[in-house]
Amino acid sequence: MNIDSLGTRPVEGMVADLDEALATLREYQRRLRANRRYGVLLVVQGLDASGKDSLIRTLSRGMDPAGFRVHSFSRPLAEEVHHDFLWRVWRHLPERGEVVVFNRSHYESVLAERLWPVSEHASDEWPRKYESINAFEQHLHREGTRIIKVWLNTSKEEQRQRLLKRLETPRKRWKFDDADVQSWAARDDYLSLVNEVLPATHTECAPWHVIPNDSKSAARAEVAAILAATLMALAPDYPQENRDCIDRYRALLQDTEN
Repeated sequence: MNIDSLGTRPVEGMVADLDEALATLREYQRRLRANRRYGVLLVVQGLDASGKDSLIRTLSRGMDPAGFRVHSFSRPLAEEVHHDFLWRVWRHLPERGEVVVFNRSHYESVLAERLWPVSEHASDEWPRKYESINAFEQHLHREGTRIIKVWLNTSKEEQRQRLLKRLETPRKRWKFDDADVQSWAARDDYLSLVNEVLPATHTECAPWHVIPNDSKSAARAEVAAILAATLMALAPDYPQENRDCIDRYRALLQDTEN
């Protein structure tokens, strides 16, 4: 199965305009935080120069920092290598009422780390890792975390142009290291793994959304709309107020004024 066959699943209530989607995020993130029934995890994956950072910066414009966090995953640290591959993920998961974005994620263990192993103990039993990921995400769903997984699907020519532009921009050159050269050279091998991993981990409770990404603005609008529609479904309104408490408080304030 090719990732293009997954498509982007329509989400009820989705809005396509970026500004409208961000405005919706502002309101419904407040409702999510007020209700504290669900947490939301947005997983963002893509090739180098796919615009993961800029997408997340755009989403942050519509989010209250009090209920919004971002965690970026790079190559596992020494401590992380000596644990199971999901260990480093647990502590960064959202609490109820919170939205967390993973810039790369636990999926690096079945993508990049297959091409560039981080440990001599790395397992090649990939189907078992898929099973672990699916069980992990199903557990999170049952416990109240809603998972949105996004693959930013960038064409080869568009990626090439973005990398050339990055090379020509002094303030962005710090992003390059030897791994970037290896990544570009291994692009086809990496995408071959993507075409295996995404269908194997595309589940009802944690589906993948493959987002056409040659237009950054269109991709940002689409992801923002998916996130906004998810929040609308999880927290359609604020919690019911406590009328007795409100009446007592109003009476106390009025007595103080007199």
